[in-house]
Amino acid sequence: MTAPSIAHLPGQAAHVFAAEAIRVTSGANHGDPLDLPAACQPGDIYQLDRAAAALRLLLANVAGDAGQSVASGSQIGAPGDAVELVARHVLMAPDGDTVDILLIAHVVSGRHYALPLSPIAPRTEYTLLESHEDPGTARLADLICVAFCTGTMITLAGGAQHAIEALQPGDRVLTRDSGPQPLRFIGRANLRALGSFAPVVISAGTLGNEGDLVVSPHHRVFLYQRGARRLGDTAELLVQAKHLVDGESVWRREGGYVDYYSLVFDRHEIIYAEGIPCESLQVSEATMQMMPEALAQSLRAQFPGLAHRPHFGTEAGRAELDAAARAALFKKRGKD
Repeated sequence: MTAPSIAHLPGQAAHVFAAEAIRVTSGANHGDPLDLPAACQPGDIYQLDRAAAALRLLLANVAGDAGQSVASGSQIGAPGDAVELVARHVLMAPDGDTVDILLIAHVVSGRHYALPLSPIAPRTEYTLLESHEDPGTARLADLICVAFCTGTMITLAGGAQHAIEALQPGDRVLTRDSGPQPLRFIGRANLRALGSFAPVVISAGTLGNEGDLVVSPHHRVFLYQRGARRLGDTAELLVQAKHLVDGESVWRREGGYVDYYSLVFDRHEIIYAEGIPCESLQVSEATMQMMPEALAQSLRAQFPGLAHRPHFGTEAGRAELDAAARAALFKKRGKD
């Protein structure tokens, strides 16, 4: 079997905020912006200014250890300007979810910019839990959309299971709603498993999965709810993997590297990974704005006008799962 067609990602478009737009609204450093760890105090509460505008930072991915630099088209600095990761802050949202924010230094101007690894909302209180002077070895270009990890077994049209890294465009994959469908595109990125990029491991059997299912934190798993007691208004439930984390059956795997693979079909599909239904990559202008720039450009070039409608179903967040007793959901699914 020949190697799959892969989209290698030479650079990244990130949306950042000026660090001054995220300030302490309650705590020891009231009024101060997000800064280097020595100037920050755990327990302080930060908010994003409601007038803050996200700035587009285009990054050139330089080979080896040459660092990162600004690429043409960026709203920050000039092409070739050096940028550095100088800190990583971990904050907690009101719903108990954590958000990692990378602090980026634009070397020429000395200004700092904040890159949230998960979306943050203005006028929402985020409590600083911890700050790290060494943000790890993550490169700023290493951002990825929802994806499966190496070794994930994907069910093909005839029922056979193939490891995701062995798939090729044109392979017919079994989908829940559309039957066998040809795989149109495979994207891959190799990342350092740091913070919000650390994959989520759903242990074998937790949801009826045959083996450990390892996915990116925002990847959504499909659950079909039986009986009268349901979350939301529909029997079909889509849940981001990060919201399933309980530290026991489902956990975050940090450290080392991880290969993430994204699968694209003509439509946003529910496919089978390790025997359980999960979403494919949903392609739309909104999601493409969040993708690595090279991946988005490749998708637009190969599939002009491609735009997926999202799969029907209720989206359940962490608060809903907490209220519904996550462990009971796991136990029930494991017996199906």
